[in-house]
Amino acid sequence: MKRIFPINFYKSVGALVAATLLMSTLFPAAAALAAGKPFTFENVEQAAKELATTPFKPAPAIPEALHKLDYDTWRKIRFRPDNAFFGKGKSPYELQFFHPGFLYDRTVKLHVIDGDKVEPLAVTKAMFDYSQVKDLADQLPTEIGAAGFRIHSAINTASYLDEFTVFLGASYFRAVAKGQAYGLSARGLAINTAEPEGEEFPWFREFWIVKPAAGKAAKGLTIYALLDSDSLTGAYAFTIVPGRETVMDVTSRIYPRTPIKKLGIAPLTSMFLYGENSLPGSRMDWRPEVHDSDGLLVHFANGEWLWRPAQNPATLLVNSFEADNLKGFGLLQRDTEFADYQDTEARYENRPSLWIEPRGDWGPGRVEMVLIPSEQEIHDNVVAYFSPKVAVAPGTALRFDYRMRWLKTPADLPPGVRTAATRSSQPDKNSRFFVVDFMGDKLPALKPDAKAEAVVSVGPGATLLSQQCFRNPVTGGYRLTFAIGFEGGSTLQGILPEKRGPIELRAFLKFDDKSVSETWSYAVTPGKS
Repeated sequence: MKRIFPINFYKSVGALVAATLLMSTLFPAAAALAAGKPFTFENVEQAAKELATTPFKPAPAIPEALHKLDYDTWRKIRFRPDNAFFGKGKSPYELQFFHPGFLYDRTVKLHVIDGDKVEPLAVTKAMFDYSQVKDLADQLPTEIGAAGFRIHSAINTASYLDEFTVFLGASYFRAVAKGQAYGLSARGLAINTAEPEGEEFPWFREFWIVKPAAGKAAKGLTIYALLDSDSLTGAYAFTIVPGRETVMDVTSRIYPRTPIKKLGIAPLTSMFLYGENSLPGSRMDWRPEVHDSDGLLVHFANGEWLWRPAQNPATLLVNSFEADNLKGFGLLQRDTEFADYQDTEARYENRPSLWIEPRGDWGPGRVEMVLIPSEQEIHDNVVAYFSPKVAVAPGTALRFDYRMRWLKTPADLPPGVRTAATRSSQPDKNSRFFVVDFMGDKLPALKPDAKAEAVVSVGPGATLLSQQCFRNPVTGGYRLTFAIGFEGGSTLQGILPEKRGPIELRAFLKFDDKSVSETWSYAVTPGKS
């Protein structure tokens, strides 16, 4: 922290201006109070804007004893629930804190806004139970700080406050709706994801939590956050309302320190090990499927809905879709039955989908889904975000506001007819066979003999060999089957297929009333799963 000079230093107007700038950047709450105004999001905006004019400074180091902790030892340090913040009043929310250590080697500054008052929230080691790591407590200072925090509320029953949102690590956060278990995560911002120079991970270094009204008068919990990294700063506001859908309204302002090649707005991070679309023989254990999300859904400005099933590729795969004036995107968990997974512990059928709806026009850009090879379900290997086509350079300010819906996939995403399942087989290295099932609220109203026309397109490098579309007598939906042959023929089998890039496939159904299904989109690499 910069030195605070004695009062006799501030004799000149220039020095007074410098001091005011310093206070507003390092202590935005103090600046607000000094001006006789309540602390609002504008104070965080101003702090982020001014912080961007100074070089990035990393967080102070945590005690060495905490750096050495492994995951199992770190988990043995338990927060004492009777120390929950807001917990002793009539608030519908309470906060509990994460101990620093293991991978979480930075602490965050925390404040509480109570009316016109802004007070620091001190996290001490007295708030934690060290009974399983008795030698550790004596090596730590009294005020240990927090690596992050979790929010509890009566989301499932009226008598118990369940954890439903977590802010922990870099700019990561995650949430659940009623009856769900944690799955995919979100981030404040992504920088240079899947770029050769490597990804940069900004972090939320400071939070301000607005004290909620008591009881039913509370209309959600509002949190302000200050984002920081080598390349930029940012001001964020989250208004969080839990329920059957947990809804977060996000306001963000981004201030670059340096030119940035690629930004990822509203980035989502998930896991896909294998699923029903994985080739037979590529499953890694006895379970039918293992994933937190099974695909990307995009809603374009022209009204088209596109579904891109997730994959666990042999090499890094970046899927990019032009999406000017985007209406929405998200990573969904469409398979929501226990039979899809048969896992009594992980319960993947209860993992949330996350849908992003821009508030305002995000302008030109693209939605990207990055797929990373993975051999274990403990690793997140799916990333999705919106990348705007804007110049990101010092002196510019970027604004992206959006709503996040953490939910069990509803029938209105998308309305009408959607992809219910993708299955595939590989007769040989020069061909693939696909079975795509479509379901939706529209279908039961159709006559039993109603026909649907399938429109299938195959990108360069392959040829459509056959296709068939028919009503599934068991489900009432439609089944599309088709085969493709990879160009090159058997003379190059075993040589050329391994060198070919992904081939794009698209398909949708057209109905008699001129309506269409969502677009199924897939990338297939010859000779690989």
